[in-house]
Amino acid sequence: MSHHKHAKNHPATEAMQEWLAADVALPKTHPAVSIYGSARIPSNHSDYQQAEQLARKLSDAGFAVISGGGPGIMEAANKGAFAGASQAVGLNIVLPHEQHPNPYQNLSLKFQHFTSRKTAFVQHSAAFIVFAGGFGTLDELFETLVLIQTGKLPMRPVILVGRTFWQGLLDWIEEQLVARNLIASGDMNLLQIIDDAEEIVRVIQNSMKAA
Repeated sequence: MSHHKHAKNHPATEAMQEWLAADVALPKTHPAVSIYGSARIPSNHSDYQQAEQLARKLSDAGFAVISGGGPGIMEAANKGAFAGASQAVGLNIVLPHEQHPNPYQNLSLKFQHFTSRKTAFVQHSAAFIVFAGGFGTLDELFETLVLIQTGKLPMRPVILVGRTFWQGLLDWIEEQLVARNLIASGDMNLLQIIDDAEEIVRVIQNSMKAA
């Protein structure tokens, strides 16, 4: 009896419950776009301002904007969407430091587990936009690419914003991964750098029409 009594607290069970809750709530926000990026970028930074402006354009174009719900680029994304015509969604992770929910969320979900949170991001987004960030942002980017590359997720735009930040990574992927046949040359087409907000909106709209 005691085993069953504590089973509900098992991390795998908790993660599944979190994912199921998101799976009920997030379809109501479709179509949606995820924006990833650093929690550490301040509001006076050009990346923050660019993310806020892009999110506003996406929101007014009819896309809900999903972010990690915290500060930095996540706040900018929610803030821009919150001011627009569509929903601002935050998938908040509970951390001992750094992550505090931002106030610009029409729909706020709380996660204890990164696994269920990342699943919620990828399953409910028509496109993925990635601003400058650290390990967490890179983890989200590469997990999304792996899911698309392996056919576990339908082909969807993965757009990197900030050529100065990202171009070196794309060059390295080309010079090392493609050159050594560690990935196919066609895998380079899974992601693209676009800095113009209106072009980003067009690319996402066109991809949805083609789907």
